[in-house]
Amino acid sequence: MPNRLTGQSSAYLRQHADNPVDWQPFDDAAFAEAARRDVPVFLSVGYAACHWCHVMAHESFEDPGIGAYLNEHFVPVKVDREERPDVDATYMAAAQLITGQGGWPLSAFLTPDGRAFHAGTYFPPRPAHGMPSFRQLLEAVSGAWAERRHELEQAGDAVARAIAGQAEDLRSALAGAAVTVPEAGPPAAPAGVEGTDPAAVALEALLREEDPLHGGFGGAPKFPPSTVLLLLERLAAAGAPGTADRARGLLGRTLGAMRGSALFDHVGGGFYRYSVTREWSLPHYEKMLYDNAQLLRALARAAALEPAAGHGRAAADTAGFLLTGLRLPGGAFASSLDADTAAAEGDVHSGEGAFYVWRRSELREILGAEHGTAVADLMGVAAGPPQPLHPGRVLDDGERALWDAARPALAAARSRRPAPARDDKVVAGWNGMTVAALAEAGVLLEDPALVLAAEGAAAHLWAVHWDATRRRLARTSHAGSAEHSIEGLLEDYATVAEGFLVLYRATGATPWYERARELADVAAERFAHPAPGSVPDGRPDAPEPVWSDMADVPAPLLAAGTSGRADPLDDVTPAGTAVLAAVLVELWSLEEDERRLRPVASLLGSLDLLARRSPRSAGRALAVRLELASAPAHVVLAGGTAEDKLAARRAVGPAAVLATRVVDADAPGAPGAARGRTAPGGRFTVWVCRDFACRAPVHSVAELQEQLGGTDPLSRASRA
Repeated sequence: MPNRLTGQSSAYLRQHADNPVDWQPFDDAAFAEAARRDVPVFLSVGYAACHWCHVMAHESFEDPGIGAYLNEHFVPVKVDREERPDVDATYMAAAQLITGQGGWPLSAFLTPDGRAFHAGTYFPPRPAHGMPSFRQLLEAVSGAWAERRHELEQAGDAVARAIAGQAEDLRSALAGAAVTVPEAGPPAAPAGVEGTDPAAVALEALLREEDPLHGGFGGAPKFPPSTVLLLLERLAAAGAPGTADRARGLLGRTLGAMRGSALFDHVGGGFYRYSVTREWSLPHYEKMLYDNAQLLRALARAAALEPAAGHGRAAADTAGFLLTGLRLPGGAFASSLDADTAAAEGDVHSGEGAFYVWRRSELREILGAEHGTAVADLMGVAAGPPQPLHPGRVLDDGERALWDAARPALAAARSRRPAPARDDKVVAGWNGMTVAALAEAGVLLEDPALVLAAEGAAAHLWAVHWDATRRRLARTSHAGSAEHSIEGLLEDYATVAEGFLVLYRATGATPWYERARELADVAAERFAHPAPGSVPDGRPDAPEPVWSDMADVPAPLLAAGTSGRADPLDDVTPAGTAVLAAVLVELWSLEEDERRLRPVASLLGSLDLLARRSPRSAGRALAVRLELASAPAHVVLAGGTAEDKLAARRAVGPAAVLATRVVDADAPGAPGAARGRTAPGGRFTVWVCRDFACRAPVHSVAELQEQLGGTDPLSRASRA
């Protein structure tokens, strides 16, 4: 079959559309062709911002001889790991079992039904460092398939059994005391998990894992601990006094270490993917949407906790990068910026990271000798080759003034360099994260433009990715057209629903609440399955469901050993199960409907072991656990004018997206928390409620502010 990558939504796939390799997307047709020809599948997995993926593409996949050999002896299949994380996870597990390591590009050889029998990562065009050339590898695999096929089939069987066994071992290891989800709704309030609080246990473990010299966790390479930051913020905001202080300190040190380092783009804003070094001094220069969305949300919340700490400025710079660097026509956000810039003859600013680095002499030339020398010293740029800007600390006021004076000239100079390529693929889940981050940041930083940007991205997701007829969410789109053949994963449904709920809290526009509710309902239909041997009948005591990350598991992945069972662990993005649990807890709070909580225990699973041993793998689930232990708070509005309600929302302030839900009872489709709230004669009326009990209604913003400022908001509460 000819190359079928033209017109794909993935920029990474389109980059290979003109290769001499007859690449196929990962679909039934590709595996049917391998079965018809009785040849192996060569699977190559990468992503647009992957440096070594580009290297191997240039060295091997653009070589006509390699292309001809691949086409004759294999069915070549190309996968964008960002578009198909299910495929990537399955065959990365195979590569790690076969070789003991993994990475991208991922190169795997499969039977025609999808079982992996050999795998690796990057292979050079010529033998080097003990590695065979890619051509030698292809010839060896082709020869073995012809002469020793039975052995390769046996190897594929063994790898598939091992992958299935790994998943079962993980489930067994996590079995134990599951999260207790209390009955909720009027009149009962949620009790906590009995025994030691897993979130507090996780905090102590995180404090032990903290790098005391450079901040963050672990050694090199060092990644932003994005998925655990919301847990730290929640502990800092609502934990017991000692716990809150320790969490606030850890959160501040972690964010400060990152924003004061080379991991942060001090000129253009935003964060790079990770640091090659423990001290955050040498970044790997991809800029990923999911990193920056999560870090924006964490920075904005940290700024609300400690306004004087400087997190708000970094949050604003990160939001600025999202709007200028990744926002697409139509309002959605691109997946990433590449680490590399295109090579131009005689141009020193080409290659990996070249767009972002500086020579000391260059700073002096742009800023003048005295100012340039001072800035070079401040930003850690020594004599020698181009280097990243790495102050190695949060700047004080005087240093900040020096940098602020230099930044516009450096931004102008950098804008004249060849820019990194952008992957314009829109990933639903990552855009959902971005909607949530921008909506919260817009309220917390008092920047309405960010809320408007969140609304634009949300509108794109609903108009382009959501198929209202089939009630399906597409994972990706490009240029306003969704790839409906690739359904969203659990994480896509959950994170888009969460983004819509945050947008509802930020704006009060009930369509976002209604759309979030529909996504949550469809997710429960598509990704929850009856437990083996059970016959669920909708009764409250029916067996807990089993959750999957994929609505339908492709046959090759089943053959390769994956079951499709949901991964309960956070990775670079939160576990889909944890985010859906957060969505259901929020819907319970808004609707006062305890049925929303029934699936939460099965989504969160057992947290005690993870809290002790791997808290960074369960940050989002532990944050949801904290939400369950807190009493929901509402401000319900009825009657009056639009100006009255706007003034009331302003009086609630940042709490509207953090701790207190503002509900307009007059809005069509308002959630259940507004039930029965009417304003006699249309008079402006406000109820302040906590734990589903409300104080006596008031009729002015001044009275609302008095109630919000009271130390005991339920001192005059009455059950309603």
